[in-house]
Amino acid sequence: MHSIKFVLSEATISLASTSDSAMLDAEVLLCQVLNQPRSHLRAWPDKQLQPEQLTAFLALLEQRQKGLPIAYITGNREFWSRDFQVTPDVLIPRPDTELLIELSLDLIPIDEPIKVIDLGTGSGIIAITLAAEFPLAQLTATDFSAAALRIARINADKHHINNIEFYQSNWFANVPDTKFKLVISNPPYIAEDDSHLQQGDVRFEPQTALSAPEQGLADIKIIAEAARNYLESGGHLLIEHGYDQQQQVQALFKDLHYDKVQTYKDLSGQPRVTYGLWNPYIL
Repeated sequence: MHSIKFVLSEATISLASTSDSAMLDAEVLLCQVLNQPRSHLRAWPDKQLQPEQLTAFLALLEQRQKGLPIAYITGNREFWSRDFQVTPDVLIPRPDTELLIELSLDLIPIDEPIKVIDLGTGSGIIAITLAAEFPLAQLTATDFSAAALRIARINADKHHINNIEFYQSNWFANVPDTKFKLVISNPPYIAEDDSHLQQGDVRFEPQTALSAPEQGLADIKIIAEAARNYLESGGHLLIEHGYDQQQQVQALFKDLHYDKVQTYKDLSGQPRVTYGLWNPYIL
């Protein structure tokens, strides 16, 4: 007999050595197979699975046992209360990145017709969320990966967003010459020799979107330096970075003559996003 309760119990045990959230993982995978919310599992613990449902669940479970991230197995992940399609071509959205959205909402009135660029958009979570939150804004989103841009466009269509222009571009390289009120990015910032790249979910994520030379700072330097040519006077720069990079990123921003440089902490209390105001007239 294979009831929901029994299957979840066995699956949780089998995932214990693979995942720090074994029970949650098992529930998410079973919900995927049943096409039901997690509340269904609580309401019907003794409901028997059909043979085809059990077979499908065990197939998903095997993928998770091999370490494949839940988001890649289910093909989606929530960000800012919206559901986004994800594949191994893009990073898995993480709650810490929502700090970029919070800061943007604090910086700019939602009824202002601004121009914003999201560099390294990946699945499009930042650009699409800002496009939805700032309906009068014109968003530009770039990524050097054509596969990533395909996913971003799918997600934009899914959420009925039509105020974004997508460019395949290495940062600003192919971006039309214009001025932006906000330059925002979650670039690669993990050092290339960081042992965490061989652990957990990140083993399956695109390494080019995770790590960068110069102890993870190379792309942050490129963006911060080039952004000065694309920011309007009084424009804002927001870059996500590693918890241990606050001092280096702040020093970089200040060396490049950004004003009011400040770092903000994520949900775990770790330094995560550094801000700079661009005002060329005070150089």
